[in-house]
Amino acid sequence: MDERTRAEVERAEAALVEHYPRLVRLAYLVLPPSMGRHRKVLTAHGLVQRALPWRLPRRPAGALPAQRGPDAGAGYDLVRQRTVELALAYEDRQRPAVLLPTVPFVWGLRLFPRAGGADELALDQALSAVPAAVRAALGLWHLEGLDADAARTVLARAGVPDPDMAQRAAAQLDRRTGAGAGALLNSGEFDPCTIQARPTDLLRRRQRVRATAALAAVVVAGVVALALPTGRPADGGVPTAAAQALDPGRLLRAPDEQWARTARVDFTAWPPRGRQAGDQELLARALRVWAAPPPGTRIVTAADTSSRPPAAPPRLLYAGLIDNVMVVVFHDGERLVRYAEPEGATPTLHFARVDNADLTSAGGLVIGRGNGWMRYLIAPWVSGVAVRDLLAPGAPPRGLHLAPDGVTDRIPLPPADGAPCGSWPVAEFRSSPRIDDRRSFLVTDLGDLAPVHLTYLPPPAAGGGPGEATGAPALRSWARTACTLRALRGTGVRSVNNWVYAQQVLPEGGGTATWVCNRADTWRGPGRAMVQFQPSTAGPTDPGRVAGRAVGTAVCSRYGRHVLGDIHWQAKSGKWYLLAAGSGEVSAIDVTGGVRAGAAAPTLAVPATRDTPVQVAGRLRDGGGLRALRP
Repeated sequence: MDERTRAEVERAEAALVEHYPRLVRLAYLVLPPSMGRHRKVLTAHGLVQRALPWRLPRRPAGALPAQRGPDAGAGYDLVRQRTVELALAYEDRQRPAVLLPTVPFVWGLRLFPRAGGADELALDQALSAVPAAVRAALGLWHLEGLDADAARTVLARAGVPDPDMAQRAAAQLDRRTGAGAGALLNSGEFDPCTIQARPTDLLRRRQRVRATAALAAVVVAGVVALALPTGRPADGGVPTAAAQALDPGRLLRAPDEQWARTARVDFTAWPPRGRQAGDQELLARALRVWAAPPPGTRIVTAADTSSRPPAAPPRLLYAGLIDNVMVVVFHDGERLVRYAEPEGATPTLHFARVDNADLTSAGGLVIGRGNGWMRYLIAPWVSGVAVRDLLAPGAPPRGLHLAPDGVTDRIPLPPADGAPCGSWPVAEFRSSPRIDDRRSFLVTDLGDLAPVHLTYLPPPAAGGGPGEATGAPALRSWARTACTLRALRGTGVRSVNNWVYAQQVLPEGGGTATWVCNRADTWRGPGRAMVQFQPSTAGPTDPGRVAGRAVGTAVCSRYGRHVLGDIHWQAKSGKWYLLAAGSGEVSAIDVTGGVRAGAAAPTLAVPATRDTPVQVAGRLRDGGGLRALRP
C-alpha cells in the first residue's frame, strides 16, 4: 500500500471513530423494520464497524471527490457510502454474502432504543411502510444534511435502481409527517447508541446462571454503554427483573378513565377488566406459564412474533371466564399475550404483535374462538358494536350485545379456506363521543388476536382521502373484494384498504370497469398489493379478475400512490382487447411486445389477441415512470 492510500485509510478510520454514533443512527434507520429493534441495534453497530475498507483505490487524476455533508471529509464520505451500501443490502435477500456481517455478540439481554412519544411512534410506523431506499434518502437529508443532488449521488453509488423515485417517495413521506421529521429522526427513539436493556429467558437459565453472569451478559465491542438490572432475591435464584415480571402484584393497570385523558389511545390506555382481574393465583399461574411453558402447552404465534418470556411486568388487560375457559390477556408494549386455561386441559398461549397500535387497531382483540364463532373484547372507547355481512352491502347492520366487561356476544367466523364464500361477517365498532362522535370502523377476524381494520379510498372523481369502509360506496367495493381476504389468514395483517384508483369505459359499449388496488399492511411493516379489474356487467359480489400483484412493496400505500395494471378482456362480440389503467398521476401509457400502442391518458384499450405477451409502462406527470404490476 503506498503512502497516499495508507493516509486515506487512516483518515477514513478517524472519521469512523469521530462520527460513529452518527453513522450507526443512519444504518439503524435504513435497516428493515422487520428485523426487530434488538437485531437492528446489533446489526447497525456491526455493519458500521465493517464499513472501513482494508484498502482504498487511488482516485483517478482529475476526478472530483465524493459529495459530502457538513463536517465530513473524503474519509467520512467513504465510510458513509459503505454504511449505506451495507444497510441497503439487507433489503435484498438475493445477496446472502452481505447478510452475514460480524455483529456484536449479546447473550441474555434484549437491546432497544429509548421509547418515544406519539409523534415518534407515528413516524416509525410510516417508515416501516416504505422501502429501504426511501428511508436512506430521508436519513441522508435529515441526519447527514445532504441536498437532493448529493443524496442522489450516494444512493446511485449504493446501487439504488431509481434514486429519483426514492427521493420523491421520501419527499411525500416528509410532507405527511410535517416539518418535525428531522428533529424526530434525531431523537432517542432512533438512536441505537443510547439504548435500554432487558433480560430474556432468565428462568430457563436460573440453574446455571448466577447473579454475576446475569449482570454481565453483554459484549458490544466496547462501544455501547448499558445500564443493567441489578440485584437478586434472597434465595440467590431469579434476578430481580425477572422476579418482578412474574409478580402479579406488579402488573401494570391503567386507571379506568385514562383513555379519555391521554393523546396515546392504544392498548396502554386499556384498564384491566374481567371478574378475575384481582385473582392473584390465576395471574401468577398465567405469568409462570408464559415465562416457562410446561410440557404440552400449546403455543400459537402470529407472523414474525416472538414468544419470549416477559422482561418486565406487563400490563393486565383482562382476566375472566369466557365460554368455560379461563382467559388472561397481557400487553407488554409490543405484543398481546392471551393465556387460555380450559378446565382439565393443558393451557394455550397465543402471541401477536401490536406495536404502534392506534385508536382503530387497538379497538378490540379476539378474546375467544369456538366452532364457527368468536368473541371480541372491545376497547373502553368503543361505545357500540354491530355485525354486518360484507357480501350484503345493502343490508343494515345488526346490533350486538355487550357484556359489562366489554365482551361481545358470539360473532360468526368468516368462511374457512376451501369452503363456499357465501357471507363474510365483520364487526362495526362505533367510537365513544368522548373520542369521536362520528366515527365507525369495520374490523374482521383473520385468525390472529388483533382484528384487521378495513378501509376504503374512493375513485379520483369522487374526491376525498382514505377513510372508513362504512359508507355505501365502500361497502359495495368491499362486497367484491371480501372473499380475497382468505388468502391473508395467519400473515400478521394489520389493515386492508380498497383503493378505487381508476374507472374505464369499455369498448363496444361494454359498460364501465373499476380498477381497484387492494393493499394489506402487516404489523411488521411490509405490505402486499393486488390490482383487480371489476367490470360493471358482473354481479355485485363478483371479485373480478386479478390483474397484478406485488409483495414487500409500498405500492398503493400513502407512500406509493402510483400504480398501473393491465389485463386482456373479451367484448360481447368475441373480440379481445388489451386494457390498461393507471392512477391519477399517470399521464400516458405505452405498450410494447406483441402489441405496440400508446395513449396520452391514464387508460388504454387496444385490440389484442388473447394472451398476447406485452409490456405495459406508464409515464407520470412529473416525468417519472412505472411498470404495470404482473399477476
